[in-house]
Amino acid sequence: MEMKMAVLPGDGIGPEVMDAAIRVLKNVLGRYGHEAVFEKGLIGGAAIDETGTPLPEETLEICRRSDAILLGAVGGPKWDHNPASLRPEKGLLGLRKEMGLFANLRPVKAYAPLLSASPLKREFVENVDLVIVRELTGGLYFGRPSERRGPAQHEVVDTLQYTREEIERIVDKAFQLARIRRKKLASVDKANVLESSRMWREIVEETSAKYPDVEVRNMLVDSTSMQLIANPGQFDVIVTENMFGDILSDEASMITGSLGMLPSASLRSDRFGMYEPVHGSAPDIAGQGKANPLGTVLSAAMMLRYSFGLEKEAEAIEKAVDGVLRAGYCTGDLQVPNGKIVGTDELAGRLIEKLGESEAASSVSN
Repeated sequence: MEMKMAVLPGDGIGPEVMDAAIRVLKNVLGRYGHEAVFEKGLIGGAAIDETGTPLPEETLEICRRSDAILLGAVGGPKWDHNPASLRPEKGLLGLRKEMGLFANLRPVKAYAPLLSASPLKREFVENVDLVIVRELTGGLYFGRPSERRGPAQHEVVDTLQYTREEIERIVDKAFQLARIRRKKLASVDKANVLESSRMWREIVEETSAKYPDVEVRNMLVDSTSMQLIANPGQFDVIVTENMFGDILSDEASMITGSLGMLPSASLRSDRFGMYEPVHGSAPDIAGQGKANPLGTVLSAAMMLRYSFGLEKEAEAIEKAVDGVLRAGYCTGDLQVPNGKIVGTDELAGRLIEKLGESEAASSVSN
């Protein structure tokens, strides 16, 4: 099975974590007899510097002829004073819209060696295993352009806009995911205030009839934000609109105390998806070999699972990550008790060693 992957390293630590992830990815694919073609493209600040635009047409063409996209990170203070149309983040938003990537999945899972790094008590965190499903191409971020009104432009208007179809497809995606997990879905809105949320809640109720095996709770976003801290283990799948999902997923990312560990997937209705770590471009450590590649590595595992249906291969990567952490190897951002701090490249090497150990153990057991 030959796979075509678009590789967009981006800015800051993006190229470093991407190189590490590709090393691990090539290793696991080789062990399982798969072939892959990797094609690099520019996005974000790097694309602005070289081409004058955050999302060059050449990059779009690379993505269109690929089966999936693996992305590093975009942005940095170098471009903070650019006009809005030339901000690195515009490249990412444009790519999501152009490729129809409407569903953002952010898993949040506790790793035993990292529990002491959580700002929450250990007993609140140790069983956390949830996924936030965020609508990605509608709402405030993609409504009619914001404008300033009034004689002296003292009034500002942003438009929160959704179609029924946009809500139906993200809600259905969340129900599908809940059905193959623990069959619990929390739908988050602000139906006591917003008309868009009232329609959202109506569609959730309609869709639930097709999934009678899934337990559904309708929750207000303010209550959910409190419950994520008070009792995060209660959640399985959370589905919500774009801005709420942006905020809640960033909040949830801190529960396990390891922002650098968190992957994400942006999907559409078919198997195509874009996969990227949750963390930013960390320009303060770029080029120093200190960056944590695990979020990107775990994003690559999600790519194997969701875009290529390679469950065993994805699990092999995830087990290698857990094994390396349990062995005490980590980058400086992770607080592993008695940990051995290593650089980006060495951590990738340790992951490859773990993949080899797992394969050897499997051969012996068979």
